[in-house]
Amino acid sequence: MSNSAETPEVVELPAEPPALASASQRRAAQQRVREARDRLTSTSGTRPAFDRELLRQYAQTRISASYVVMLLVVATGMLFSVWMQPLPAAAWTCGILCIHIAIVRTCRSFLGEKPSLAATRRWRKRFVLLDLLYGICWMAVLIDPALSDVSGTLMMFLMLLVIAVSSMLAANLPLAALAATAPVTIAIALNLALSSKLDNYVLAAFAVAAEGYFALLAHQLHSTTLATLEARAEKDALIGELEQAKAISDEARYRAEAANVAKSRFLAQMSHELRTPLNAILGFSEVMKSEIFGAHAVPVYKEYSADIHNSGVHLLNLINEILDLSRIEAGRYELNEEAVSLVHVVADCHHLLKLRASSRALTIHEVFERNMPRLWADERAIRQVVLNLLSNAIKFTPQGGDIWLKVGWTASGGQYLSVKDTGSGIPENEIPIVLASFGQGSNSIKSAEQGAGLGLPIAKNLIEMHGGTFTLKSKVRIGTEVIVTFPPERVMSALGPMSDEAPPLQPEPTTQATEEKRRPRSKPIMNAGTGL
Repeated sequence: MSNSAETPEVVELPAEPPALASASQRRAAQQRVREARDRLTSTSGTRPAFDRELLRQYAQTRISASYVVMLLVVATGMLFSVWMQPLPAAAWTCGILCIHIAIVRTCRSFLGEKPSLAATRRWRKRFVLLDLLYGICWMAVLIDPALSDVSGTLMMFLMLLVIAVSSMLAANLPLAALAATAPVTIAIALNLALSSKLDNYVLAAFAVAAEGYFALLAHQLHSTTLATLEARAEKDALIGELEQAKAISDEARYRAEAANVAKSRFLAQMSHELRTPLNAILGFSEVMKSEIFGAHAVPVYKEYSADIHNSGVHLLNLINEILDLSRIEAGRYELNEEAVSLVHVVADCHHLLKLRASSRALTIHEVFERNMPRLWADERAIRQVVLNLLSNAIKFTPQGGDIWLKVGWTASGGQYLSVKDTGSGIPENEIPIVLASFGQGSNSIKSAEQGAGLGLPIAKNLIEMHGGTFTLKSKVRIGTEVIVTFPPERVMSALGPMSDEAPPLQPEPTTQATEEKRRPRSKPIMNAGTGL
């Protein structure tokens, strides 16, 4: 009997993350998700957020190519001065350069303004009008009578150059590309068609076809850019959702860790608080049950003392099981490994529970492989597994039933333990329940000998800590079989001693053969896979 109080286990809580930072991260992730979803929302056939992005790319393209356009305009003005008067050519060059500068300044203003849906629509109209004005300026010079002597081929080449550059620059805004190129195409086509020459008719038709081709090309470029923006928006939405899910999972993980630590702290504290009075209850009830200080005046008090002692033992075992499971789940259960004979442990557990089985008229059959090598394992853990499995078999097997204990080799060279009974069995859908902590099947609930539902989970976790497997097979009204296997790496094998005597000691030359003979042959060796 021991009344000494036990020191409760010290459990440290994990460092608490900053709650405000976590909340702000979630809000930021939610905002990014909403923005990405808005970009993917279709309204009247267009996507407003994509329109803003397309206009931004259009403005950046026009700004980056501004010097190329200026060079084209100046070169064209110098070329036209050959057929036109220098003053009209210079006036036209200055006018179209002013329009081009206005387009560039408008693009810069657009990029520097805060984005909004109404502003996007307004800027789109400005760009289209400026490109239309740009195209009309080209149209004005191309229909000038002074250029009537210019060959149709040169005019065609000039037209193709202008509409190609304009289509590429305004591809992100197809309506602006059409506004910039259509006047040029109309001017060239009319100029060629009015010349009453067959060759010019062909060139006029070719001009119209070229306009259609570049319009289609601009549309394809616009579609490609739009698809790229959609893919990027979907990626942003996915990243936002992943960040949001990560923030939620991190918070849930922290709460789970805090709850688990709180549970461990509670169990450690309660085990200390419960075991202290239990020691007194068990000790004094055992004294009264044994009538050490004299017989009871009333005989029934002896039975009551025995009931108190048995209840205290049951409660102490329950506390120990809960603590064992808590340590295993927290990863703080340490195996005390040594060489263990599985057959010996199973036979010893059978001997301990033989009286309980006999009281229920149960027959336990032993089917053991002989001369099995030892296992490198924790004997206390294996003994606890065997006692739990055999106790369950005795508890749920009706009177007059049979239980088989089997120990043998697995196909891979490991060892196994099997406990099979002829009890009521477990429904297939309840097997995951009975393997969970505090889980009980319907047959267990109906049974008079109810437990806490910790025997099988503890046994399963202990076997998995040894690297083995735990398999439960059961059929209703037929019986249950639990098979526990240990991996080959934990099996220890030994060679017997040599039958012939060692050679006498005498001087002889040292050779490799004599060294082999001198080596002891009776030391045990282990499997290479054990690493022991």
